Amino acid sequence: MSVELEPSDLGFRRPFDREVTETLRLRNSNSDPVAFKVKTTAPKHYCVRPNSGRIEPGKHVEVQVLLQAMKEDPPADAKCKDKFLVQSVSITGDLEFSNVTSIFEKAPKASVQERKIRVTFLPAEGPNGVASTEEEPPSYSSPGGAFQTPAPTASKSVPSTSPIAQPSFEKTKSESPAESTKDVPSTSQDIKSATTNAASPSSSNYEGQLSEAQAEIRRLKDELAAGLRQRKTDTASAAQGSAPQLQQQHPQAASEAGVPVQIVAALCLLSFLLAYFLF
Repeated sequence: MSVELEPSDLGFRRPFDREVTETLRLRNSNSDPVAFKVKTTAPKHYCVRPNSGRIEPGKHVEVQVLLQAMKEDPPADAKCKDKFLVQSVSITGDLEFSNVTSIFEKAPKASVQERKIRVTFLPAEGPNGVASTEEEPPSYSSPGGAFQTPAPTASKSVPSTSPIAQPSFEKTKSESPAESTKDVPSTSQDIKSATTNAASPSSSNYEGQLSEAQAEIRRLKDELAAGLRQRKTDTASAAQGSAPQLQQQHPQAASEAGVPVQIVAALCLLSFLLAYFLF
């Protein structure tokens, strides 16, 4: 059970210093599904995608045939002798769930249909897109005469003559790592100094208040010392009187020699302030 091929011949147009791709269409006009396989006499020169598969009734499959780039074009008078072979076989009920390889192995050889496809090299197109009128080159010989299954093409490769742009991330990758981290504090000492600088305004405020409190304490101490000296002077002058008067005034002077209430209150207030700011 054969499949229909379109076109019947594969023509690849020059130049061949790059990859050239042609499309081969396989159509199943039968009532049963068909398995197919594509082989060539020059598997190193061609890639086929897909090189095997299944075609449902009334459906078709497009096969991409890619001619690999050559180091130099063959002579103009050379004729290509490469050929392709398309094998097809009907998928019966017992082979419905088998893969293509198993189908061809289990199917009788008489039921396998074969169609050959000739390959031709076409001249390059002229400046206006019209093919050159030079005589068709008759021949280019393939290395072997036996048909083999060519490798499938996973994706269309880039021609060897095409420049490939370098990815932009290489420039970023080549930069020094030190440049990317130069703004980050490298040691714990830097972090500690940053924390100290952030806390310095409040510390200086406390220090100023402490200095004012200490000055106020010194002032009150001076006033207290002056008051005590004044009391001692008054007591000494009173001691020059009569002894009875001294004895009568001694309890009163002793009672008056105590610390004034205002000074005691001021000292308590200062002690509270010192305890608040320091502790």
